[in-house]
Amino acid sequence: MKTNKILVLSFAVMAMVMTSCSTEDLEPTLAQSKDVEGSITKVDNLYSVLKGAHNVLTDEEYYGRDIIANNEVRSDNCFANGSSGRFTTNAQFTYNSNTGYIWDDVYEMMANLNIIINTDLSTLEGDLDYGAHIQGQALILRALGNYDLLRSYGQQHAGGTLGVPIVTTFKGEDLFPSRSSVEDVKQAIYTDLETAFGMMDSSYDTDKTLVSKYVAKALESRVAVYFGDWPRAVTASEAVIGSGLYSVIDAGSYVSSWSGDGGSNVLFELAFSATDNLSSNSLAYIYRYPEDEPGGYGDVQVMDDVVDIYDAGDVRLDILGYQDGGTVLRNMGKYPETPNGTDNIPLFRYEEVILNYAEALLETGGDALTEINKITSNRNAAPYASVTKEDILNERRKELIFEGFRFDDLMRTGQSVDAVGLTQNVIQTLTYPNNLFAWPIPLAEMNANSNMVQNEGY
Repeated sequence: MKTNKILVLSFAVMAMVMTSCSTEDLEPTLAQSKDVEGSITKVDNLYSVLKGAHNVLTDEEYYGRDIIANNEVRSDNCFANGSSGRFTTNAQFTYNSNTGYIWDDVYEMMANLNIIINTDLSTLEGDLDYGAHIQGQALILRALGNYDLLRSYGQQHAGGTLGVPIVTTFKGEDLFPSRSSVEDVKQAIYTDLETAFGMMDSSYDTDKTLVSKYVAKALESRVAVYFGDWPRAVTASEAVIGSGLYSVIDAGSYVSSWSGDGGSNVLFELAFSATDNLSSNSLAYIYRYPEDEPGGYGDVQVMDDVVDIYDAGDVRLDILGYQDGGTVLRNMGKYPETPNGTDNIPLFRYEEVILNYAEALLETGGDALTEINKITSNRNAAPYASVTKEDILNERRKELIFEGFRFDDLMRTGQSVDAVGLTQNVIQTLTYPNNLFAWPIPLAEMNANSNMVQNEGY
């Protein structure tokens, strides 16, 4: 049976929203309404829908595991050893249109978000300023979703110009949306982020497991660096830095910071706990065995030569460790609680913003050296006497390893990538650009949507 995923997910979200709101959230008659948009009568209802959108982010097929792990095994940081058969298809670039990925999750999240964004606040009961803040949060997450779709399915590294469908309504008239251009999707992301920042009040930002006002600028700097919009990256980074709300974690606290929540360097993190976690589907569980024995998944293994990228004494070396009798190099320190994956997952750290700023300054003739040494001075690493583009990319690799950034850094700088087999063997080298650098549009979407265009080679 052919089903349009974007359309079906909209109605699935409608059912989820109706069941997630308690009778205290909705008026009794509205709780039974088939029109979810009409059931939003209070600002608190918007908050309930926003929490549902955050919940999608934590799914193992999205930021709970897969989008991070996929971008590590397709880089020079990690490979998939086939321990449980997970991520081998991705590491070897052998995926096809039957391969599932984040498409469904992102459009499900954005269906939630579009309910919030398109609500007329003047019709609601409650604190309308807070309502505007929630709408800003929804705009940030929609921008993040579009960025994730674009960097996954867009043709910018595959020799084309097509991006992804831009969906801005919960139930619009266009049930079979076409793909917008890469440029149009990028501009839609920037517009959402600019609008969000302007309408949000940071006094409401008391919980780092919800997106905050300055996440808008942190994401803008990330997107601007990805696309080489350097003046925008400078300005967005300076907004975060100038807020004075965040700081780089010092060397003595670096390793332990990964087992704590809400550190001074965290702008936004996904919440997991002893009662709400992904257990064996967690990011931690795919990086390691639960114990120093082959008792878990541990498919995502670290390349042997990664230890060589760090200076002796660099505290980031302590993130690495060996398992399986001292033979297998692993990420031991990031997301360290292995059996259940109860550690929060930071999606935006201040250190990334500093690195974004350093690279943007380098590209625009500014003082990149001072910024990059803010990282080295807090990692017990040798300071740079001068700085090059390669230095910044290497420092990004050292600082952001295992967080899902490396593949995108390789792509945006036009580098070739090795497809690596189960024993750390190179199967082939994929030169840039390459059709395999864009994920295939899911087959179910292709079958259901006559306006959808598949990426080349699938």
